[in-house]
Amino acid sequence: MFAYLRLAHPVPARRNRTVLFLGLAFAALLVAAASAHAQFAAPSPGTQVLDASALHPPAGARVAIVEFADMECPACAHANPVIKEAAAKYKIPWVRHDFIIPYHAWSPIAAVNARWFDSRSKALGDEYRDQVFANQSSIYNPDQLRQFTEKFAQSHGIALPFAMDPQSKLSDAIKADSELGRRTGITATPAVFVVTSNSKGAPFIEVQHPETQLYQVIDQALADTASPAKPAAKAAPAQKPAAK
Repeated sequence: MFAYLRLAHPVPARRNRTVLFLGLAFAALLVAAASAHAQFAAPSPGTQVLDASALHPPAGARVAIVEFADMECPACAHANPVIKEAAAKYKIPWVRHDFIIPYHAWSPIAAVNARWFDSRSKALGDEYRDQVFANQSSIYNPDQLRQFTEKFAQSHGIALPFAMDPQSKLSDAIKADSELGRRTGITATPAVFVVTSNSKGAPFIEVQHPETQLYQVIDQALADTASPAKPAAKAAPAQKPAAK
């Protein structure tokens, strides 16, 4: 910007300092304007839901969390402990779907591993997912994922098979989950929804910032699905003693 401030005649040093100060002030205004534009830009519109058939609680639940995630996604790793804590605090189901990001190198393998641990127990599969997210920054490639998975299995006294998915049944289930996400309208992970049954409010709400919004949305969902309070039963009138 200052390359064009060429003067026809020499100027005193004081004027040079003045020109430089005005130039720097103008540059600072440009930076501030750009920052303000970024700060007040329109928020992301979130998921445009095309098919809401996946966005409902399991049978018998009023409220649940439904999530589509990829195990190699850093934002998913960031949201995972928040969602886990909220599901435990409110004692509501957490329905976890795989949504594989195509260019991720090891997340499809991790998803197969998690499904194999699910076959031992759902709690074990979810613990594996949680541990992968917690250690995601140290898992750089499929070889390191294999080492991590072996240690996880050993810590639970489990011997891993030679092939985790010899008939590709687990892979097919993961592909079906990803396809379910695409039909729903998912385009990015994590996609986190609070879903309700028989609600007076919205049947589902996407939580774009779980760390700041999740608890508030769950509170509202529980309020919207609460049964109306029954009126208190009136006390029976006192019986008059029989005349003698």
